[in-house]
Amino acid sequence: MLAIVLFSGGGGHKYTFLFQNAGQLVNDNQVLIGGSPVGTVSSIELSPDNLAEVNVEVEQELHEGTTAVIRATSLSGVANHYLSISPGPNSNPALEEGAELGLSSTTTPVDIDQLFNSFPSKVREGLQNFIKGNGQIYAGRGKEANESYKYFGVALNRTAHFASELNADEQLLSRFLASSAKLTTAVAGRGTQLSNAIGNATTAFDSINTQNAALDESLQEFPPVLRQANTTFVNLRAALDDVEPLINTAKPATKELAPFLAELRPVLSKFIPFTRNLGLALDRPGPHNDTQELLATIPVVQQRASKIFPHAEAAIAAFQPQLNFARSYTPDIFNGIAKLGQVAGYYDGDGHYLRGATSLQNIFKDEGGTLTAIPKSEQFVPYGGPAGLPRRCPGGAAQAPADNSAPYVDPPHGGSSVDATECNPSQQVGGP
Repeated sequence: MLAIVLFSGGGGHKYTFLFQNAGQLVNDNQVLIGGSPVGTVSSIELSPDNLAEVNVEVEQELHEGTTAVIRATSLSGVANHYLSISPGPNSNPALEEGAELGLSSTTTPVDIDQLFNSFPSKVREGLQNFIKGNGQIYAGRGKEANESYKYFGVALNRTAHFASELNADEQLLSRFLASSAKLTTAVAGRGTQLSNAIGNATTAFDSINTQNAALDESLQEFPPVLRQANTTFVNLRAALDDVEPLINTAKPATKELAPFLAELRPVLSKFIPFTRNLGLALDRPGPHNDTQELLATIPVVQQRASKIFPHAEAAIAAFQPQLNFARSYTPDIFNGIAKLGQVAGYYDGDGHYLRGATSLQNIFKDEGGTLTAIPKSEQFVPYGGPAGLPRRCPGGAAQAPADNSAPYVDPPHGGSSVDATECNPSQQVGGP
């Protein structure tokens, strides 16, 4: 259903807006621009096209590019809605007095009952049980739950990014999985050679580890040796004249040797703990804590991975059609979630409430002005029996807009299509 909003208030400017429904607006509701009241709703009527017409006057003159949205306040009461206006730039032409703005310039709120009525009864029952189960899970752990919710949005964002990256180049992913399978197969076929190489490397590192003390002593004696060598070089000054041609020839190649040796000394002093830690990393006492034992498990890991990767590749390929089908329903899901806060804002003397309707559940029928319960055996007749439960297309959970952009069936692009074999375009929400 569409709603037209006219701004009223003595001496102001009159305009008209179209909405899908009046969104709980009543006469004398406020009209706000930038959070400040500029007028009130004077009347609401039904147009020949089943659109709600609401006449309002505002103090401010509006220009082309103006948009409007119906919002709910936090005040108590049933008629607690207002019309929020986003004026167009003053550089645009001014709207004529009594001008009418269509659906492209308005946003209508979605009540929560519209979302729930789009689900079959079993889905609603499952959602109810899901909410109750979460209530039991988080009972007494509200603080911990709030801490975890801070990272929920980030997790969704990263998950969506990960899925997008996987889907970005399916051919590359397929080649990667196939190449990984070939690699693990090749490694598994040379298990004996790999085991021998690992064993020889372990022996070599064990030998280095057993000589840590000798290496430590050698490094400690290295500075005195250098000092003694300096004395020897002083005594060799007399021979420098004889070797001067050789030195001049060697200068270009050895000019960076002194800075290098100066920087090498602290490196050598740190090399001792490095070799000790390297020995522990390669062969540490105890089970399952060093490189040797890790490498020994590689053949087993390869055998299991060679069996898993082909199945994973098939699972990803099989899941792709489901992802393509669900992607078209993304606006329905997120639009319903985005409007939950508004429709849950209704408030009266008993507190917050939600409106529920059973008109789409086919539970009752009208017999001469009296509601009579429909037997369970007949409740699914309009849908073709239990097997013909609603299979609405994307956008089919609400009344079809005037531009026939919903239900969304057979889009021109690929990758996220829904055709008439996967949903029923004729299953739409009735009524204005």
